[in-house]
Amino acid sequence: MKSIAIALSGGVDSAVAALLLKDRGYDVFGITMSISEYTNKKIDTAAQIAEKLNIPHHVVDLKTEFSKKIIQPFCHNYGVGKTPNPCVLCNYYIKFNALLEKAKEYGASLLATGHYGRILETEEGFKLLKGIDSVKDQSYFLYMLKQEQLKYLLMPLGGLSKAEVKKIAVGLGIDTVIEHESQDICFIPNNDFDKFISENVDTESGNILDVDGEIIGEHRGLAYYTIGQRQGLGLSASGRRYIVKLDAANNTVILGERDRLFLTRLRAGNLTWISGDVPSRMEQISAKIRYRAPQSPVKIRLNDNDCEVEFEQPQWAITPGQSIVFYRGDEVLGGGIIETPDALMS
Repeated sequence: MKSIAIALSGGVDSAVAALLLKDRGYDVFGITMSISEYTNKKIDTAAQIAEKLNIPHHVVDLKTEFSKKIIQPFCHNYGVGKTPNPCVLCNYYIKFNALLEKAKEYGASLLATGHYGRILETEEGFKLLKGIDSVKDQSYFLYMLKQEQLKYLLMPLGGLSKAEVKKIAVGLGIDTVIEHESQDICFIPNNDFDKFISENVDTESGNILDVDGEIIGEHRGLAYYTIGQRQGLGLSASGRRYIVKLDAANNTVILGERDRLFLTRLRAGNLTWISGDVPSRMEQISAKIRYRAPQSPVKIRLNDNDCEVEFEQPQWAITPGQSIVFYRGDEVLGGGIIETPDALMS
């Protein structure tokens, strides 16, 4: 019988994933990451879930790895005017790397999670597919995974809807020990982003400009702002102007009308592909520029170290530092980090 570690986060999804695996006859144990001083409550909840399910539970200290691979790059990127996605890096470096290795040390053959995604083994290798629940699908956050990781992973919830998962949780009674789902960044206490930035990122005030270069105000530091932002600019007469660019070289925030945020092209780097190789066909590919953005058909031109992407439909607020993820139908092909919007394609 295979021994499977389930990454218990303290939430409903991983708890139900554990139950499903246990019901299938697997030898299941829980494993929970300790990644910051603010996660103790989730660890306690995960322990309660493990006790409810009558499975062993281990807590592994990954604070050092998490700080180096997630928190430090997060702070650096915000400091230079980018908007990173820490969940993408956490999945690649922490959950499905450091935590996977710890699970193996405890005797696990596989690591399962509560992600809404699907893994399909084929003759060509492992494929990553979207979860069938289009609202909860989390494949966007998993595009950096490699074949060597996918072969050790299970995602029992990929074929279920969130409603079905909640029903299972209620039937088991585990919903009573789990708090409502949080969409916050896990290492920022109380989701107080401004306080976290003030304590962890070196910032310098600078000018706010309009698109014609006229100074119209002063900003607190690039780390406090993001592309597409309209509120919290400290301008009494900003009207309906939005942040259209964060210029790190000149330490300026540039405002413009909303229409300026609709663009069809971008350049992306740090490309990774699920198969390990560039897709042999570059046709019928769509992409998302953020988790909740709709998929849009794209044309891709590959360069030596990056790519240029042209969308069939204009995309709103293309943001440097965020991930662009490529799909063919339900299959995740890979993705990269957005470097600049409006790259030129000949």
